[in-house]
Amino acid sequence: MSATQDLKTRRQSAIAKGVATRGIYAARAENAELWDVDGKRFIDFAAGIAVNNTGHRHPRVMAAVAQQSEAFTHTCFHVAPYESYLALAERLNAATPGDFAKKTMLVTTGAEAVENAVKMARAYTGRSGVIAFSGAFHGRTLMGMALCGKVNPYKKAFGAMPPEVLHVPFPNEFHGVTVRDSLAVLENLLRSSIDPQRVAAMIIEPVQGEGGFNIAQPEFLRALRAICDEHGIVLIADEVQAGIARTGKLFAFEHAGVAADLVTMAKGLAGGFPLSAVTGRAEIADAAPVGGIGGTYAGNPLAVAAAHAVLDVIAEEDLCARATEVGDAIKARLISLAARQGMEAIGDVRGLGAMIAFELVTDRQTNNPDPVLTQAIVAEAEARGLIILPCGTRANTIRLLPPLTTPMPLVEEALDIIETSIEAAINAAAVAAE
Repeated sequence: MSATQDLKTRRQSAIAKGVATRGIYAARAENAELWDVDGKRFIDFAAGIAVNNTGHRHPRVMAAVAQQSEAFTHTCFHVAPYESYLALAERLNAATPGDFAKKTMLVTTGAEAVENAVKMARAYTGRSGVIAFSGAFHGRTLMGMALCGKVNPYKKAFGAMPPEVLHVPFPNEFHGVTVRDSLAVLENLLRSSIDPQRVAAMIIEPVQGEGGFNIAQPEFLRALRAICDEHGIVLIADEVQAGIARTGKLFAFEHAGVAADLVTMAKGLAGGFPLSAVTGRAEIADAAPVGGIGGTYAGNPLAVAAAHAVLDVIAEEDLCARATEVGDAIKARLISLAARQGMEAIGDVRGLGAMIAFELVTDRQTNNPDPVLTQAIVAEAEARGLIILPCGTRANTIRLLPPLTTPMPLVEEALDIIETSIEAAINAAAVAAE
């Protein structure tokens, strides 16, 4: 029995079934490559789900964490605060979009950041309603689940959700939902389902993650900003997956030229160490009562040190420009591939920066989803040494999240594997259908 098979057997006995895993058991990783416990090498186009934007074990990040570990690893910021937390808050206040006074709180996970952003908005407005969007993913906590616009598996079997959370269709022209359509539903919702004066916040991902890498058009985000301003609603940008240079800007909202009131971030912020943040208007961040927000591990010193190094690396290595370069290469190859004879299963190629996806369909006339082919392509790629992930509300989209530090020869090698995997999966499906 291989080491991987042994671990799979142990996992079945020891780990809760609801914790989903793939079949690759990591032994070590470096930049954009990962080796499993049997010594097989993989190119990592998942990056820990957009966590390792600066690559696995970036030397600057590892050095910063090692240096901090020599001083202290935990005091709890509520008990004995430390300067590095303050300095990171100052950097995030300056870096997020918006020319207004800002404040920051640090926590540990993206879901925690979302929960605390909603708490701030409710405390500030004295209201309770929250509007989110179809296809959204905002975490697995109770409020996070309620905000999610995807039932299976995130809401399935977990009972009643918190009240006064409403959803509006996310614009997706590939599936016939225009910006005008979404805004019309939103305006009707504010007339027929909830008084705008009861809405504390509106939360949106500028590029949806789990929902299928759907991009919010700049005009849509600008329209949401105007509606929120009209009704005194707090606009929350969920930048947990799209932020930290992933889309070619430090924050994806920058592409629209508008600022949210609060920004949630996590994943790529600390280069593989657990850290998240809420940054936004000072008066909103200050609305919660003293002691009402925070957490025992919130702003862990090792993760904070890593985040400082990550921000330094993004600036010094110009990773925003690098995201665009890598993303453009991937997108061009996929568009070329989709135009080839026999590749009609690729219904759509989309992305912003190095946040790229392609959607698989049974035919381009109906754009009906093909989740079976999607899983087959993921499996073919894994067998050939490439880690990619599915997503989308219809489970028919493949997302590509290479580290922004991936060398171009490695990008090309990965694209060769993707092309071969798509061809193999399509051919196998054709044989099976005969």
